[in-house]
Amino acid sequence: MFVIFVVSLQPNWIIMLTHLHIRNYALISHLDIDFHEGFSVMTGETGAGKSIILGALNLVMGARADIKSITEGEERCVIEATFSSPNLIIRRELSVNGRSRSFVNDEVVTQTELKAFARQLIDIHSQHESLMIGDDFFQIQVVDAIAGNTAERKAYDHAYTAYLKATAALREAQALAKKAQADADYLQWQYHQLADAQLVAGEMEELQEEEYRLSHAEEIQASLAQALQQLDSDNGALSLIHATRLSNADSTLAERLDSVEIELKDILSDIQRLYNRTELDPMRLNQVGERLSMLQTLIKKHHVQTLDELIDLRDELATQVQRIENIDEDLARLQSEVDSAHHALSIAAEALTISRLAPCNLIVSRLIEDMQRLGVPHAKVAVDIQPTEEFTETGRDSVQFLFAANLNQSLRRVADVASGGEISRLMLCIKALIASSNGLPTIIFDEIDTGVSGAIASQMGEIMRQMADARQIITITHLPQVAARSEHHYLVYKEDTDVRTETHIRTLSTT
Repeated sequence: MFVIFVVSLQPNWIIMLTHLHIRNYALISHLDIDFHEGFSVMTGETGAGKSIILGALNLVMGARADIKSITEGEERCVIEATFSSPNLIIRRELSVNGRSRSFVNDEVVTQTELKAFARQLIDIHSQHESLMIGDDFFQIQVVDAIAGNTAERKAYDHAYTAYLKATAALREAQALAKKAQADADYLQWQYHQLADAQLVAGEMEELQEEEYRLSHAEEIQASLAQALQQLDSDNGALSLIHATRLSNADSTLAERLDSVEIELKDILSDIQRLYNRTELDPMRLNQVGERLSMLQTLIKKHHVQTLDELIDLRDELATQVQRIENIDEDLARLQSEVDSAHHALSIAAEALTISRLAPCNLIVSRLIEDMQRLGVPHAKVAVDIQPTEEFTETGRDSVQFLFAANLNQSLRRVADVASGGEISRLMLCIKALIASSNGLPTIIFDEIDTGVSGAIASQMGEIMRQMADARQIITITHLPQVAARSEHHYLVYKEDTDVRTETHIRTLSTT
């Protein structure tokens, strides 16, 4: 669908969220809010509904739908997000009957297509996502994002797919070879039995006709002799016609009688030949019967209906026998293809590894610098890339981010040594590094500043503000130090009505 490629057609455009419309979602009956470029924050009391707005945005970006999120008493909810440059509108509709529909510029798309497309527009960093920093796949994605190794990854993906295909073909052939070897003797016996029978198409019909003539020879001879007598005796039909003369009466009738005479002579000749061929031959009759019996036995034995099907089976068995005889050559060829694919995969994996090693010093220096800004003066970071035993979907590398927050502390896996606050800070630093390297789209942080305060919170706000120089940054926060760095401030609040509690959002004035 053309909408999937809108962004990639214009890589220099800065895509940002410009408007969000929500109707009948959770505590929101109706909400319209405009967003702006730069750094924006969203604040509000705990329980005011910030997570509801984020949930609605997640839904429109392809998250799994839940009819429980529809406002009580309503039939459906609608969430619509509008993006700039070019104008893009993504809409998600959810009905109480469980039906969910997704649209991009009013074109229906699947949830999978929507999710893939949305990743090009918004990166939502939820609170639990900070825990992903210890995930192996996430860490390798970080290095690849900063390395900008798209070409190397595509080359590896192609080589990996070819290798899997080649190894699968070899395994299938080996399994077939094992089974074929077990069945070889039986298949060869079946084939030779049919080959020795010297089957000929149409033979059964000919044999059945011959058997009928031989078994009824006396009756046929008597009938033929009578026909010869009636045609060729002195008073036979041929003599009578020959004696008839009509040339003086009607030349046309005379010509027709001449033609009849010629035809009768020809018929007489054929009857004479058939009479001469028809003889009592018990030995031949026995041979024909034995041949027919043998063919019928083979047809029944091999569970076919006709001689033609038996011939087809013979030819198929010949192919299988030939394949068994050539199995070693086939296996050798497939093994050669696997070896070639493995060699190409090794080269692609090595190139991918080299691409990942290249930015490691930059990653380490930038993360240490930013972590020191965020109140971890003795921070140490390392990116440990080690070869894996087997090729995987992501290459032949194990990537681990190692971290130490204190002086004289040894480097260990981030998840093993970092506190919650340190993980939040490190994740922000990683996001900032990725953003500066490959142009992430709009980034929304959901309380990434949890666990920090004071000057550190101010520094985190400053890092997000700097990230907003090149992209739209929206963060949900409880910290005034972060909010103070923003260019646009949104307040989320609740109001009680006679019917229900409603969540609202409004823009705060800068004055």
